[in-house]
Amino acid sequence: MPNLQKGDLNGMRSLAIIYNYIKKYPKLVVGYFSLNLFSALFSLVSLTMLAPFLTLIFGLESKGFAMGSRFSFGSLSNKFYAHLSNLIGSTEGRIEALAIICAIIVSAIVLKNIFLYSALYLLTPIRNGIINDMRNDMFEKIVQLPIGFFNEQRKGDIMSRLTNDLQDVEFSTISFLETFFREPILIVCYLFAMIHLSPELSLFLLLFLPLSGLIIGRIGRLLKKVSSGVQVKLGDILSTIEETLGGIRVVKAFNAEFQQQEKFKQENNDLLKIKNNSNRRRDLASPVSETLGIVSVCCVLYYGGRLVLKTEVGLSGQDFLTFIVIFTQVINPLKSFSTASYNIQKGAASIERIQQLIHEEQSIKEDLNAMHVASFHQSIELKNVSFSYGEKQILKNIDLTIQKGQTIALVGSSGSGKSTLADLIPRFHDCSEGEVLIDGINIKKYKIKELRNLMGIVTQEPILFNDTIKANISLGNQSASLEQIQEAANIANVASFIEKKEQGFDTVVGDRGSKLSGGERQRITIARAVLKNPPILILDEATSSLDTESEKWVQDAIYRLMKDRTSIIIAHRLSTIKHADEIIVMDGGCIAERGKHEELIKQNGIYSRLVALQQMQ
Repeated sequence: MPNLQKGDLNGMRSLAIIYNYIKKYPKLVVGYFSLNLFSALFSLVSLTMLAPFLTLIFGLESKGFAMGSRFSFGSLSNKFYAHLSNLIGSTEGRIEALAIICAIIVSAIVLKNIFLYSALYLLTPIRNGIINDMRNDMFEKIVQLPIGFFNEQRKGDIMSRLTNDLQDVEFSTISFLETFFREPILIVCYLFAMIHLSPELSLFLLLFLPLSGLIIGRIGRLLKKVSSGVQVKLGDILSTIEETLGGIRVVKAFNAEFQQQEKFKQENNDLLKIKNNSNRRRDLASPVSETLGIVSVCCVLYYGGRLVLKTEVGLSGQDFLTFIVIFTQVINPLKSFSTASYNIQKGAASIERIQQLIHEEQSIKEDLNAMHVASFHQSIELKNVSFSYGEKQILKNIDLTIQKGQTIALVGSSGSGKSTLADLIPRFHDCSEGEVLIDGINIKKYKIKELRNLMGIVTQEPILFNDTIKANISLGNQSASLEQIQEAANIANVASFIEKKEQGFDTVVGDRGSKLSGGERQRITIARAVLKNPPILILDEATSSLDTESEKWVQDAIYRLMKDRTSIIIAHRLSTIKHADEIIVMDGGCIAERGKHEELIKQNGIYSRLVALQQMQ
């Protein structure tokens, strides 16, 4: 399929997508259309005053020219022109007639612009509302997508879709709305007036303009064709920025500033080349289109002039000039359609990227008849569970039962599948084979939100948001009272350092908790889990990267949190899991060993070697 046809199809799909959003604002759309209609009518009134103005100024009425125009607004126009004819008998009357004409023109222009502004006033909430709805849909989709999606996508590209692509849609495709609802009204009104002024000249235009418009539009679209490479490259740049800022300590520690600068410069220069080529093609479109447009106008002037010189046609000089003025007003709306066509194709790439995100397949799906689950009574079971990420198999034939109240530890080298196994229980991933059961029922049959309400998760890296301590503790539980938050803070050993903060629980923790120490951040995440009060805990050991004092505080908080709960611990420091009810040793995605600490030490296998290695450190 030729590129032009493909672009047109993409443009039509873009309009269909925009329509799904614009139909939410029917009253505003009707109001915008109506106000543009009144604006067009008053614009036409001001233009039709040109004929009597020329007749009066040049004294053409004394040479037998009628005061007025072949185009009129019925009996009202006839009375108006008759009144002007009565006034021009004297110099004072001619001046009064001139004043009347000018007053009408000014009044018409004022009213035209009042209605035009009112139309734009209604258009603003439509345009902003569509972008706002799109942004909401995108973010809603992002937070619903499974964790696996974010392992494949770069954060910078997602951010680019939320910012640059949306901005591109706002200033390109949605700008078509103004053209679509306003320009047809103007064109119809102006064509109606032109036909009344000269049917012969109007017929010539109807035959000539489509051909010239097709040529101008085709050249314009070819010159203005824009690649989606700009948005893709912007996504790469944002990713580089995000990665560099997130790892700035490592960049500086390894003296990698120059390396990151060169990487950024290369991507920025690639973007520069793409934008230069795009802008040069775009900028050439305007002068080429304008030149071809002037040629078209001169053809009209030549043909219309011949009609005026042939007096038998009945087209007067002032009517011809009025016709030309109205015709020049038609050119801009027609040109706007050409520009709008380009804008649609330009925005099609961005809309496609946005729609890809909004319609990204949701691999974690809730059953239509999902069951409610409010509590945990018996056990968690993994039956013959396997999990593959793409073509790579992560877990193989896992069989594991965790009774209520037990503490199970998952140990093994990096990449052995510990975290993946734990992620299956809250359905961050779905197993490829086998099933995960809670109280004998496949977790896929439960409502996802209620399933996750049964679980509290503390990750190795404490995840905090740039908000207050209170907001971070009550994340997902906004109805919690201050007393409940304080109680959770006490259990998690958080209160001791919060009391030293000037603003207490209202202290803002900074980006990712940068204003707090590692131990303080981790204790806040534990307080978050305490407040949730879940029967099941999943702990990615939170003490492996802490100093001795912080580890003591955090470990104490964890022991309090685990009390009377079913706990699954992803263990890094094996000394912390000696008292686990069962230790699961993972190796290559399989359960290699299982048992209590003493039993595994006696087996002199993988676990024994891991313990020995840590004791040597």
